[in-house]
Amino acid sequence: MTGGQPLPRSAEPTLTIAQVVERTGLSHDTLRYYEKAGLIERVGRTTGNQRRYAATDLAWLEFLIRLRETGMSIADMQRFAELRSRGDATVADRLAMLREHRAGLEDRIRALRRNAASLDGKIDHYERLLDQPGSDGPT
Repeated sequence: MTGGQPLPRSAEPTLTIAQVVERTGLSHDTLRYYEKAGLIERVGRTTGNQRRYAATDLAWLEFLIRLRETGMSIADMQRFAELRSRGDATVADRLAMLREHRAGLEDRIRALRRNAASLDGKIDHYERLLDQPGSDGPT
């Protein structure tokens, strides 16, 4: 990223905030919040002060989306982003965070599967009740 400075003419192709909104599904407000909250570094800007996102910004945003969708808190995402900004010296800490998050995700997946099986059992029960001859339906 360019630290909020105008982009040089030879910079890699960039995306407008509208293009990033379209590609990620994040809102304009969320993108601005992520920048303000330190989840993403200050985004490069044109000489007209319009945000321009590089491919690396987009890849990082997509990873943040995965973290959020898997239940990572904003505070933990901020901690991870801060560690990332400090470079390779924090790789072990980042790995530990991701492993812990992944283990928690596995626990939630197991719980969701148990809950789905319970729902399937109740659905089967009601379907059998409806299929019984002379049944007025479930009670």
